[in-house]
Amino acid sequence: MIARMYIPILLMIVLSDLYIDIHYLRRKLHLGGWKRLLWWLPCIGMVGYTVGLASVQNFVPDNLTWIEVYLILLGIFVVPKAMFTVCSVMGLGICRLTHRRDNWGNLIGFFLGILLILMFVYSVTFGVRRLTVKRIDLYVEELPKAFEGYRIVHFSDAHVGMFEGDKADLLKRDIDSINAQRADLVAFTGDLQNMQPSELYPFMDVLSSIKAPDGVYSVLGNHDYSQYINADAAIKAANEKEIIARQRQFGWQLLLNEHVVVRRGQDSIVVVGTENDGRAPFPQRADYVKAMRGVGKKAFVIMLQHDPSAWDRHVLPLTSARLTLSGHTHAGQVSLLGFRPTRFSYTQDYGLYEQAGSYLYVTAGLGGVVPFRFGASAELVVITLHRLESSKKL
Repeated sequence: MIARMYIPILLMIVLSDLYIDIHYLRRKLHLGGWKRLLWWLPCIGMVGYTVGLASVQNFVPDNLTWIEVYLILLGIFVVPKAMFTVCSVMGLGICRLTHRRDNWGNLIGFFLGILLILMFVYSVTFGVRRLTVKRIDLYVEELPKAFEGYRIVHFSDAHVGMFEGDKADLLKRDIDSINAQRADLVAFTGDLQNMQPSELYPFMDVLSSIKAPDGVYSVLGNHDYSQYINADAAIKAANEKEIIARQRQFGWQLLLNEHVVVRRGQDSIVVVGTENDGRAPFPQRADYVKAMRGVGKKAFVIMLQHDPSAWDRHVLPLTSARLTLSGHTHAGQVSLLGFRPTRFSYTQDYGLYEQAGSYLYVTAGLGGVVPFRFGASAELVVITLHRLESSKKL
């Protein structure tokens, strides 16, 4: 994880301290060498910490405490200094252009830095513990009569490794909330683990407790494969077999490019599940032809696919899915005044989308590799299906 972006992080750490050292410690405060050395010691420590994490061969360390502590230090000390530096440099440039002496960028940067610290502290304490139950009434064409009012609970991106230690109660709360909705069907759209199936062991009973009259259906996400660990092929293959076996052990019906028919009397709907269909570097293992084989052209299809980018690329062109459920983006885990960083990478990154009578819902998910959320709370989605009457079409 850190290895993918350690150079920008190192530049942020070093350049911020270098700017403050040159412009303030030496020029304004006239601090001596040993006092400035004290200033640089935390920077040197963060550089070492960053290099150490970047050298970890797995996506994140097996003990997530190392990454959590690192991000706390980054959020409280490094990012606010970087914000101050950016504002100060901009203010300095304005001063030189306008021939003014007062650099208002310093004051703005100071208060923005304080604001970032407060936002970060909220994100890793209260923000990560929030759960939203979102309810959607969806009016769709061709819904069979017997499925009027059909209720689906959609959840995704559990990343159960995040819930170790003092956060274990959060996963229990989330599962209790799923069962409390009394839905007809529960759909899970991938990323059950962070890196390996052993993360599931403390939560086997909790995950097995999810129940619904028409079943619990799931698909694999990018983290459910073995690309995030450095191991030989045999271990990776064993891990992938285990994550599949564990989900079936929970009583979930894991769909690997296949479908099931859910019946109500003479009517039916089809739940299709495809393996992860991601853009590089994420796995691309979906087989829509196989998954849709035997599904009638007039069937009402609900598609489970972890990656929402597949909706435009493959789901709409290759299938007759009326409703697609996805996760993967976590809604960026940060949303400020509606701005989410994932909007740069995904056309459909969070919420409900419609195209030619077909719908996609992308959920913010439950967990994440990193326990951090601001303005993008963990969520469960309760979707109630309704028949689109002719009067509503006009």
